[in-house]
Amino acid sequence: MLEWLDNGIVNLIESLGVYGPILGCFLILIESMLPMLPLFVFITLNFMVFGNLVGLLISWFFTVVGCMLSFLLFRYKIRGVFDKKLRIKKQVNTLMKKIDNMRYTTLVMMMAIPFLPAFMINIAGGLSKISTRKYFFALLVGKIFLVYFWGFIGTSLIESLTNPKILLHILIILGIAYVISLIINKKLFLDGDD
Repeated sequence: MLEWLDNGIVNLIESLGVYGPILGCFLILIESMLPMLPLFVFITLNFMVFGNLVGLLISWFFTVVGCMLSFLLFRYKIRGVFDKKLRIKKQVNTLMKKIDNMRYTTLVMMMAIPFLPAFMINIAGGLSKISTRKYFFALLVGKIFLVYFWGFIGTSLIESLTNPKILLHILIILGIAYVISLIINKKLFLDGDD
C-alpha cells in the first residue's frame, strides 16, 4: 500500500506538468484555512518538482502566508464576536487565558510538531490575545521545521515509515526549533509583546 501511495504521488506530479507546483502552492495556502486537505502531499509535490532547497523555501513561504491569513481572519473578523459570546463563559475564558499567556518557545514547538493541526493553532492564536508580531515570528521558525519534516518524509515515504531513526530525526528537528526559538525570543523579547 505504501508503494502504491508513493507511486501515486509521483504519477500525480507527472500528470499535472508545470501546473502541479502552482496548484501545490495554492493548495498549501488553502490548507491553512480548510484542514481537510493533506498538507504533506503538497509539500512533497514541491520537494519533488523543485528539489529540496527550493521546494523547502516555496512550501515554507506559502505555509506561513496561509497560516498568517487564517490567523488574521480570526483575529479581525471573528474574535470580537467570540469575546462577546463565548469568552464570558468560565471554562472558555480559563482555556483562552492559558493560550493568551503561552510562551513564544511553546508556540514555536506547537507549530513545529508535524501532527498538530495547523488550522486549530491558527484559530486559537487568532482568537487569543497573543500579539501578531509574536505569532508571525513563531510561524517563521516553527513552520520551516514542519515543512522540512514533511518534505523529508514525503520524498522517501516508504523508507521513512520503516526506519526507526525517523523518530530520532523528528526529535532533533524539534530540539533545533526549540533552541532557535529561545535565541529569537531573547533577541526580540517576544514574550513581552502580549
